[in-house]
Amino acid sequence: MSAPMTTARAPQHHRLALALIAAAQLMVMLDLTITNVALPAIQTNLHFSATNLTWVIDAYVLVFGGLLLLGGRTGDIFGRRRMFFIGIGLFALASLLGGIATSQGLLIAARALQGVGAAIASPTALALIAVTFDEGPARHRAMAVYASMTAAGGALGLILGGALVEGASWRWVFFVNVPIGLVVMIFTPFVLPRIDGHGGRLDIPGALTVSGGVALLVYGLVHAPTAGWSSSGTLGAFAAAALLLVSFLFIERRVAQPLIPPRFLRHRNRAGGYLVMMLIGASMLSLLFFLTQFLQEQMHYSALRAGVSYLPVPIMVASTSLVLSKKIKRYGVRVFLTTGPLLVALGVFWASFLTPTSTYWHVLGPLATFGLGMGLSFVPLTLNAVSSVRNHEQGLASSLLNTSQQIGGSLGLAVLVTVSATVRTHYVAQHSSLPATQAQIDAAVQGFHAAIRVGALSALLAFVTALVVVRAPRPVAASTGTQEAPAAAVPGA
Repeated sequence: MSAPMTTARAPQHHRLALALIAAAQLMVMLDLTITNVALPAIQTNLHFSATNLTWVIDAYVLVFGGLLLLGGRTGDIFGRRRMFFIGIGLFALASLLGGIATSQGLLIAARALQGVGAAIASPTALALIAVTFDEGPARHRAMAVYASMTAAGGALGLILGGALVEGASWRWVFFVNVPIGLVVMIFTPFVLPRIDGHGGRLDIPGALTVSGGVALLVYGLVHAPTAGWSSSGTLGAFAAAALLLVSFLFIERRVAQPLIPPRFLRHRNRAGGYLVMMLIGASMLSLLFFLTQFLQEQMHYSALRAGVSYLPVPIMVASTSLVLSKKIKRYGVRVFLTTGPLLVALGVFWASFLTPTSTYWHVLGPLATFGLGMGLSFVPLTLNAVSSVRNHEQGLASSLLNTSQQIGGSLGLAVLVTVSATVRTHYVAQHSSLPATQAQIDAAVQGFHAAIRVGALSALLAFVTALVVVRAPRPVAASTGTQEAPAAAVPGA
């Protein structure tokens, strides 16, 4: 039997502890988008080809998504605070290396190392909230702040990235993480509780097969839009991913302490929450990716103006999340878990009606609706993921939630890029009588509309999933720490 996880001392400064955890999560989520607006400057300065430039983004997403499960499990086994410190340290070091990179290879390697640090820091940050704050209003408020950082990080990354690129240099999209990371590391030993690992063994075969399988799946998804879905590289990646993931299932049935206990995903509400997060992740990334390009290429916004245009998203997410943290106990998570994705679908679908002649007032409504929906979604999704598991599996629960978002975003983006490219190609072929330049502009608009509407469909499927799958649990006796906790610790969840 593994030794139970113990808390060596109670946290004395909960607000500072929450600030550190929120800062860490914000850094991780910022890096999903902050580099996007710097890509043209990076390409010019380091002489990237159009093909190689995609690896500045893909290297981070690939490693982050592939190692999340392993990163979360290391916190469960070796100690949350220790692994949080190591993850932040790796992330800050990689950011410094990225900022001083003088070649394409060094920058891509730094981005991959950032992904390693993020895969360790992000799931352990969420698990630290679950063990630092007592069940009830305190934990709900903390989860609201964490969820705000998760949901708003992508939009804030675009804003901050645009400001840094225009006001300083592309290198500052990496340098900005260094002082934040150092501050988090300095205060971590003083304000976060020392959470010992549960004393078990890391399931190395399971960790290698699932991490490799997820990494290859993500690689195939990000590789397909440029190389083609039927290319040998894409099909080989998918085949290898399938082989490794099937091997993982066999391994998990035979080891004494599996990385993902087979019973873990049989929990209806938990599995439903992961699927909702996957579908929401696809919709969220579709809006951020395509709308950012539309604002700059079709509406002729500068990088800074395009980034600032997203300001309604973090404002709505933060304000909604904080209000929601006070209402969850009364109404439970299910009502918000269904309303949120529906509003996300409405906001994304609304954005599909934008045209090159639209004003910012036409952009504001979709973004505000989208932000409201994200704010309503992330807090209940986070609570649903971590409030129904035993303490020594908090890292696993949170890493699966993050993995769902990353895989959903990668899959969604790959599919939507293909949809957009297909619509653009067909439009140009069918309107050969138009001047070439005008045909390309019109085709880009049509491709944007098609991709965004498919993204809205993904959010609509998330709403249907939450409505059909997630259920309010029956009252259950309080957990003793040796049995699994109730399906959700929030009444009506």
